[in-house]
Amino acid sequence: MAISAKLLGEDEYIVVSTRTHWKALIFPVFLLLVVAAGGGFLAAIVPDGSMQTAARIAIGVAGLLILLGFAAKPFLNWLFSTYTLTNRRLITRHGILTRTGRDIPLMRINDVSYEHGLIDRILGCGTLQIESAGERGQVILPDVPHVEHMHLQMSDLLFGGPEGKPGDGILDDEAPPEHLQRRRDPAPAPEPDAQTLFNSEDNDRR
Repeated sequence: MAISAKLLGEDEYIVVSTRTHWKALIFPVFLLLVVAAGGGFLAAIVPDGSMQTAARIAIGVAGLLILLGFAAKPFLNWLFSTYTLTNRRLITRHGILTRTGRDIPLMRINDVSYEHGLIDRILGCGTLQIESAGERGQVILPDVPHVEHMHLQMSDLLFGGPEGKPGDGILDDEAPPEHLQRRRDPAPAPEPDAQTLFNSEDNDRR
């Protein structure tokens, strides 16, 4: 499920990796149960005779074609659709035979939000909405499992965690861009050394 480590850059690591939500499998599983039950019933009521075997084979082939046409594709789409969040970018991969992918550097993301209706809240998923500074301004990721957790992880990387550390996917040894650098209060002037002052005054008296 996770993206190959060979595709990660130096000092890059995976924060969250997941497939799309399992709700995409509800229809294929329901269809599988209906076809299996219907096919078994039809095969059982085929009358005895020379055509019984051929009829049962035809019923089985018809059921298999229905499953391949209406259930296999949604299942494979779910199997090969992944969302991966690293400390540097958001990676999406889709497709069965023809693979399509998109990498969004965290430095280009301006805003991230999510929404989920009542059904999504019950199932534990939602839609992640990402505003980026690229040519494709908005990216919609549907059916993200635990979307609130994904949103929190992205927010920590983008805008800093609860400890106030710099976000935006910047590593500790990297200097953030000028517009992202946080202003620091000037260091207070060092207090004079009491021992030095005492010695200075003592020398003046002498």
